[in-house]
This record gives sequence, structure tokens and C-alpha cells, in this order.
Amino acid sequence: MECIVVGAGVVGLAVARALADAGREVIVLEAEEAIGTVTSARNSEVIHAGIYYAPGSLKARLCVAGRRALYAYCAAHGVGAARLGKLIVAGHPDEVAYLEHLKATGEANGVEELRLLNAAEARALEPALSVHAALLSPVTGIVDSHGFMLALKDDLEAAGGMVALGAPLARAEVTPQGFTVTAGGDHPLTLGCRLLVNSAGLDATVVAARITGLDARFVPKPKFAKGNYFTSTRKVPFRHLIYPVPVPGGLGTHLTLDLGGQARFGPDVEWVESRDYAVDPARKAPFLASIRRYWPDVRDDDLVPGYAGIRPKLDGPAGVTPDFVVQGAKDHGVPGLVNLFGIESPGLTSALALGDMVAGLLKD
Repeated sequence: MECIVVGAGVVGLAVARALADAGREVIVLEAEEAIGTVTSARNSEVIHAGIYYAPGSLKARLCVAGRRALYAYCAAHGVGAARLGKLIVAGHPDEVAYLEHLKATGEANGVEELRLLNAAEARALEPALSVHAALLSPVTGIVDSHGFMLALKDDLEAAGGMVALGAPLARAEVTPQGFTVTAGGDHPLTLGCRLLVNSAGLDATVVAARITGLDARFVPKPKFAKGNYFTSTRKVPFRHLIYPVPVPGGLGTHLTLDLGGQARFGPDVEWVESRDYAVDPARKAPFLASIRRYWPDVRDDDLVPGYAGIRPKLDGPAGVTPDFVVQGAKDHGVPGLVNLFGIESPGLTSALALGDMVAGLLKD
């Protein structure tokens, strides 16, 4: 076997597809019984423009490139996507300067068509809004994330690759020829490969710790930020995605729409030690308080608990949001190994660009 990719989330599938398209023999090992059931299935399904990230960072570059590639890919493969546009809103006059900062950052990253709106201009687009100003991003949109993953899997298989489900990586050992990988549950299978990509999302650091021959100094300690979502019981009076200014650890309790028009609010930021996807109904009160800063007419009974996701972060509550970590042989000294750490938002948007980047790292 030439290449093994660990993790069949959206990024792992995009990496495997890129490797297979380059003529590599590829197998994807997935611990769960279906593709994309963890982080890739528990998010807002937003196609981000590239506004929030430090110019020159991987998040900035891969988000912009990935967004452009994703819209084209969806059009070519019949995957549902829509450019709804987004309004980042200032609920208080003190936040207007931050919108100006975001506009400058987005433009430095190459984001197209950003426009600052005053209160009247924002209400002309969304009459139900109560804000002091807004930043309009017309290129932000939404995508059918599961449809996207199925298309990636189809492409991978058409190029000769395959996905092995229910096959968690138990251990891997660096050898002169590459790697010896043992995977599977009750009936484990041992495979040899020349190239190994760790795209295990929430378990990426666990997988890395199971690679004998990788120095433990290169395995970061993760932090987990749970994001809870509430869904709306009535049709909301908005056509755009509505975001407040960002908060530490996330982008604020925002309003997104899916392709069927269903509205959902979230995610918030709840730092957790273990995986628990239950949504506590008591969290509705702070949700409502946050939403009323831009939509004062939301009613108490408009929100019901929806779902939750967990983001694999490399910082804690007081930390500065770090960049994606794409760790190759030049970083850790192990030829043929790429580790992907901290692939949170905008990972979905960046997936195709991340796939191309990893394929490029392994080209030689």
C-alpha cells in the first residue's frame, strides 16, 4: 500500500482524493461505521469567505482558495450550495471599529466585495435587524456537507482508492520502508505503507501518540470547545446569515440557514474535557440574550435544543486562536508522515485546498 489516510471526515476525504488524483494508491481508515459522523457532521455548514484570519496564515490562505474551489466543485458535481451572503453586525456603537478591522483583514486576505453598511443600509437588506452597522460579505454561503463528502468519496473510489470503515488505527511504527500500521477492532489488520496522513480530527493527537518513531514533542495537547446549537421553531425573517462580532474561541452565536431554509443559532463556546453532544436546555437563556442584541423580536419559545459539535483546538479559553498545523517531515523529521492538528473552522471551507497542500508535501 502506498498511502494510508487516517480519518474519513471532510478533510481526510479531500486529502485522499487529491492523493488518488495524483496517481497514488490510497486507503482511508475510519474508526466509525460511516464517513463524516464527528466534526464534519456537527457544524454550521457555512462556506466562509476568509475574513477573520490573520493575513498570510494558513487559515487565511486555505480558506480563500478552498472557498473558491468548493463553489466550483459543488457546481461541477451537483452538490447543494448557495451564496446567501452574510452580515456581521455591530450590536453596540463600540463594535463598529471592529467591523472596520474585519473589513481590512478580509481585503488583505483577498476576500471580494466586502462592504460596510450603516444601520439604515443593513435594515434595507434585513428589516428585522436592530444594529448600529454591519459588514456585508456577499461571497459567504452554505453547503450540503454530507453531499460534499459523498462526492469526495465517489471521486476517491473512481480513482482507485477506498475507505475502510470501523477501522480505528491501533498503532503505527516507522520503518525504513515507511510505516507498519495496525488497524481494526476485533479482527485487526496490519498494513505496510510508504506515506501516512493523520487527518483524524478530534483524535489526531491520539493517533499521533500511537506512531512509534514520532517524537512526542511534536504531538500537541488539544483543547476541546463544544459548540451548542438551538434550532428555530418558526420561519425567521432573514435571508442572509447573521453573525455578531467574534467572541474568544468562536465566531459568536450566529444565525445560519440550511439549504431547506431551516434556521439554527450557534455555536456558543463551552470548554469541555470529554465528548458529550447533549444540548443543555438551560443554555437557551444566554442564547436569547445574545440573539436579542441583533434580533429583539426573538421569542422565548422560538428556540429548542438542536445539536452540538466539538472543535479540536490548540488553545484554551484565554489563548490566542492558533493557525492550522500541517506538520510534515521538515517539522518532525519523519519522512512520508503528515499530521493535521487543530483543523477546526474554516476546515470545511478549506478542505479542497488542504487536500492539495498535503498532496504537494508528499509529492517528492
